Amino acid sequence: MDADDRFAINKTVYEWSVRAFALLEKRLSVKITLHHADGELDAGQIFVFNHFARFETIIPHYLIYKHTGAFCRSVAASELFSGNDTLATYLRSVGAMPTKHPGLLAFLAAELLRGRKVIVFPEGGMVKDRRVMDGHGGYSVFSRSAHARRKQHRGAAVIALTLETFKQRILSVHAAGETARLERWVQALGLDSVDALLEAARKPTLIVPGNITFYPIRIDDNVLRRGVERFSRGISTQASEELVIEGNILFKDTDMDIRLGEPIAPGKVWKWWERLLLDYVFRRIESLEDLFALTHDSPRWQERLFAMSMARQAGRIRDAYMHAMYAIVTVNLCHLASRLILHYVNLGRTEVSRDEFHRTLYLAVKCTHDEPAIHLHRSLAEPEGYEGLLEGRCQGLEQFLNTAERTGLIERRPDSYHFLPKLRAKQAFDRVRLENPIAVYANEAAPLLGVSRAVARAVTNIATLDARALARLRFDDERLAYAADRARFSGPQYAAINEQETATESAEPYLLVPKASNGLGVVLIHGFLSSPAELRAFAERLAAAGHPVIGVRLKGHGTSPWDLRERSWQEWQDSVRRGYRILAPFAERLALVGFSTGGALALGIAAERPPRLAGVAAVSAPIKFRNRNLIFVPLVHHLNTLAEWLPAFEGIMPFRPNDSEHPHINYRHIPLRALYELRLAVDDTVRRLGGISCPVFIAQGTEDHVVDSRSARLIMAKLGPVKTKLHMVETDRHGILNENVGGTQEAVLAFLASVPASVRTEQTAAAETADPPQAAQPVDPAETADAAEAEVSPPVLSPQMAG
Repeated sequence: MDADDRFAINKTVYEWSVRAFALLEKRLSVKITLHHADGELDAGQIFVFNHFARFETIIPHYLIYKHTGAFCRSVAASELFSGNDTLATYLRSVGAMPTKHPGLLAFLAAELLRGRKVIVFPEGGMVKDRRVMDGHGGYSVFSRSAHARRKQHRGAAVIALTLETFKQRILSVHAAGETARLERWVQALGLDSVDALLEAARKPTLIVPGNITFYPIRIDDNVLRRGVERFSRGISTQASEELVIEGNILFKDTDMDIRLGEPIAPGKVWKWWERLLLDYVFRRIESLEDLFALTHDSPRWQERLFAMSMARQAGRIRDAYMHAMYAIVTVNLCHLASRLILHYVNLGRTEVSRDEFHRTLYLAVKCTHDEPAIHLHRSLAEPEGYEGLLEGRCQGLEQFLNTAERTGLIERRPDSYHFLPKLRAKQAFDRVRLENPIAVYANEAAPLLGVSRAVARAVTNIATLDARALARLRFDDERLAYAADRARFSGPQYAAINEQETATESAEPYLLVPKASNGLGVVLIHGFLSSPAELRAFAERLAAAGHPVIGVRLKGHGTSPWDLRERSWQEWQDSVRRGYRILAPFAERLALVGFSTGGALALGIAAERPPRLAGVAAVSAPIKFRNRNLIFVPLVHHLNTLAEWLPAFEGIMPFRPNDSEHPHINYRHIPLRALYELRLAVDDTVRRLGGISCPVFIAQGTEDHVVDSRSARLIMAKLGPVKTKLHMVETDRHGILNENVGGTQEAVLAFLASVPASVRTEQTAAAETADPPQAAQPVDPAETADAAEAEVSPPVLSPQMAG
């Protein structure tokens, strides 16, 4: 139990190493995310992790010290401690112990009593194929040294169980008043006092299971492998493979999710006969070394029986933490795609149409959301991670397919994916990550029954998934995206702005489908700085009139001004396009109705002539603004961009206050970047107005204090030969649609009632006679500038810009 001075942790070296890695982490492309419960790192004493890459043996030490200040012990191959004094000295200084160190387990248990933490990799080596289950559902891994599969190591369980038993001995000695013995243990452990020893004995010995998941796994060659090969006389196949995989993890964008599970207490419920054995053993042991020395070869039968009982319990504890460790994989898109492909292969299918594969994979993603025991990576949890999956334009899927095709696992044909025989071929242990990453992903997800259920449900239900059911799943994505965006921009770094916001209405998108539909669906688009809540009352009125309605949420809105600051005008357009696709199955015809910026976006999307578009209504749509200071927005935007290059200086004017007509639904702060994007969005609409071929309704207040009323006639003039209606309202209010000033809502309802019932024929005829959509041309800045009558003043850039 005495501390080995040769292996004393050097605090200076340890802390220097932590600082060095913190600096290195900022330079690497790997993104480390730690998922854990409050207090878990402090309470945990033994941490067990899976093992896939060499450098991950460093990460847990760094994270535990960063969060708790505690030093960690770990175990490394004994060969590393011989032949290289510098390396051996360093390893000892940062807490590493050789596997063949005499009395290793007792030493680690003593370190736990001294307040250290212990990190264990029970697989005993890298599990490159991620295959951790045998054919009977039990856990085992491949051993390179034995060339066979074996159970994971029990070292962590033995340490925890034996230490917990010794803690009982400490407390029983204290209860018996044997102070001299306690003092000897205090001295042997190097503790400050008997009280410190008793405090350590009263703490539960907790094993914390941890799982490290990488996404994605890349097989491209990289500079690390090429550099090593260039400056050496050639490297082994094993080393080359490891440098390729691990170099890509370090130097290319990779997510490293480290997830901690529920702590496991090894406390044993002793049977009556085991208590007798325990009392017998306690009379004969003086130290941790004595307790660890008890084995099935001990000279006394009582000790042998006690050792066998402890061994059985250690096996159960090992199985418990291995199950917990493999159950907390962070499931990503590649896991699902791999399991789906192998599911098809196991069904005997060698080919699947692209459309079926994309739809089934998307449905599998949605099914994982119903599996509460699965921990999802953002590629599955957040719609942005799987956006475009149904259309086959998902970045994560494309990267996965490129890798699978390059490794000869699948063949992409024009309308299908063909599964190649190599998928089922057995690969060498040190080549499997390069030759069959689909198997690696599938093996990693194999212990998770929820993943298998999600894939099986998707395959079974895809044939009956109709258009409306799919649309409702898409709408659910919009709700999930809102929640994810809101969470992403709710951290303390955004609090100064967020805490001043005044919006109280729910900003969630909504989908209203009346029981008795009149066949005309309405895509409702809110204004700048606002949210779907702005037009919710009008949406309910539309639904009462028989119109299916979707209230889309423009990206960046309804969450935080910081979110809006990060969004582009193209993302606002995409929000409208998604809303249009969602609503399409619920109506024979569709109309776009937008307010203010939403009106401009509605006109721009109408110019794309989406299928079954019957009409477009734009209320208070901006072409010209009342405040001439918007002329300065591009200048300030570019100054902000330059200022961000300066350390600790976040732009010269990132936000301006907003004096809104409706503070309960609008942002109180305007991001200057967003004003710049607004200018670009309006300019894009102006360029494309001539491409609109459906009937158009324009409404505008005559004295609108935000949008110059001349915008309405400028829009009308650029529309070309289409049926148009203009509704001017005598008012200085901007929000004439949600406030229903001058009967604007009734006018929109009347317009919707007037649109043609036969969309296809009339739009086709109009398209044949109308000019094609105008190509992008430079716009005269004066045409989209603010009203000429506004006086030029210093760039105070925040009039009432809501909408």
